[in-house]
Amino acid sequence: MKLNRLAGLVWAATACFFSCALAQPGGDSLGATLTRISTREAVYLGYRETAQPFSFLLAGQDKPQGFAWDLCEEVIQVVQQRLGKNIHVVPVPVTESARVMMVKSGMIDLDCSGGVNSVARQKQVAMSNTIFVGEHRVMVRRGSGIERFEQLADKRVAVLNAGQAERFVRQAALGRNISLQLLSVNSPVEAMTLLLRGDVDAFVGEDVMLAIQRAAQQADLVLLEGGLAAEPYALMFAKDDASFKKLVDETLVAMMQSGLFARVYDKWFVLPSSSEHAALGLPMSPLLKAAVQAPNDKPVN
Repeated sequence: MKLNRLAGLVWAATACFFSCALAQPGGDSLGATLTRISTREAVYLGYRETAQPFSFLLAGQDKPQGFAWDLCEEVIQVVQQRLGKNIHVVPVPVTESARVMMVKSGMIDLDCSGGVNSVARQKQVAMSNTIFVGEHRVMVRRGSGIERFEQLADKRVAVLNAGQAERFVRQAALGRNISLQLLSVNSPVEAMTLLLRGDVDAFVGEDVMLAIQRAAQQADLVLLEGGLAAEPYALMFAKDDASFKKLVDETLVAMMQSGLFARVYDKWFVLPSSSEHAALGLPMSPLLKAAVQAPNDKPVN
């Protein structure tokens, strides 16, 4: 009888230990990610060293910066409030090919480098509400007379041989029943040289990449309105942790409703934020404005 009673007390104490470990002061379940962060009093944030303006590391500095990194810092402020303690931030460099594995294995708690939210990716990890919508767009010389895609008929168009720009251009041309001359190049610098020299009439690629190239060369170039294809970007974290996803998404929604999200966006995509970061001149697109008005985590196929 005494043994049964003792066993019951041990079971009750064990159950209390785990339930207390997984509960916040208010009594709600923290979930695996917040519990892990609370236990070690540290959060591991993934960043890419050269993914401007989402996350990057300047030479001689040990703290990353960028748009997605700033959003993550706001999330960590909420994490600290939720846990009622200071949390040490540990930046962890990641690569495009390894970051999903690093999230799944727990090597990082939150990926702050900004990544495409796709159906395939959501099968492996969780994605936040949309923080950016990348578009493949057309860039031309100012005064060229080209104001819409249809005017590229019989024109010379540069695309990178790595990536999806060529496919998107061919699809758009077929859908509009026009023909054009595609020139596949090895690098953005090569494409910019051809465009500025007049050897091609347009350069098609991801809007952020185009804006970075334009800013770097201080070139008088124009991004045409409207994109050929769109991809939502999001923060990435462990799958099947409803508590952490709720915290991340609610933090982003609060930022969007207060106007803080727009200010952080302008800092990195519109205005020059430092001597090392030129103004990209890339205001919020209609697609991103819609995602801010109606936050969602819908993936692209």
